[in-house]
Amino acid sequence: MLAHEPKVFMKDRPIVVEPTDRWIRTKLTGEYIADSKHALLLIEYGPGALPTYFFPRQDVRKDLLSESEVQTDSTKKFWDITVDGKVTRHVAWNYLSPAEDRTLLGDYITFTWFKMDHWYEEEEEVFVHARDPHHRVDVTRSSRHVHVEANGVVLADTHSPYFLFETGLPTRYYIPREDVSVELLTPTTLKTACPYKGTAAYWSIEAGNETLKDSVWCYATPIAEAPKIKELMCFFNEKVDITVDGILLPRPITPWSS
Repeated sequence: MLAHEPKVFMKDRPIVVEPTDRWIRTKLTGEYIADSKHALLLIEYGPGALPTYFFPRQDVRKDLLSESEVQTDSTKKFWDITVDGKVTRHVAWNYLSPAEDRTLLGDYITFTWFKMDHWYEEEEEVFVHARDPHHRVDVTRSSRHVHVEANGVVLADTHSPYFLFETGLPTRYYIPREDVSVELLTPTTLKTACPYKGTAAYWSIEAGNETLKDSVWCYATPIAEAPKIKELMCFFNEKVDITVDGILLPRPITPWSS
């Protein structure tokens, strides 16, 4: 019995442009092409669109950029990057006449994410796309009964699942390996990366004379953000003066201000 009608995810999410306090850099052929503590974050989702960073022009190595001979979009200007004689074409771009919902990006330059070698937020490398600060991933241990099957074949059955709740996506049910019919799974070569979870390996399912390709995944070594702050100390910005790179930060107004 269906509990409710199927939900539609990742649809009609508004575009957001906002400043970020993070130090953002991107690297190509051993050179930092852009390096900024004043980047803007464009948050958008859809076909060919994921969150990314835009850099003020003064924070971009314009000496390494040259206008692309081929311009494929009348709303954008594309640039090639040349480092030590190696040319990467059509990799940097800026809006010529940005739409109303992204007018702040008019004087900024960005880069096609996958054409760059590395992206960094502070000293941490970031993969796939920029991390959306409004995006949450919560994993909760449960005692609910989760049963999985395909074509009448039982693939998993557990009372010890972990529920993964991720903004804009359906709940995922992570199951202990001992509660999975692993004999029905065949490892594949597929690997995917997520800036919030890490790199996943995949298996195909053999059930009822049918192969369900790349239908099971596992993060063997997921990223671990929270443990990184173990035994470190933090001060309330509201109650002390904090200086970063010689710049005194204003005290924020929050419920902890008084």
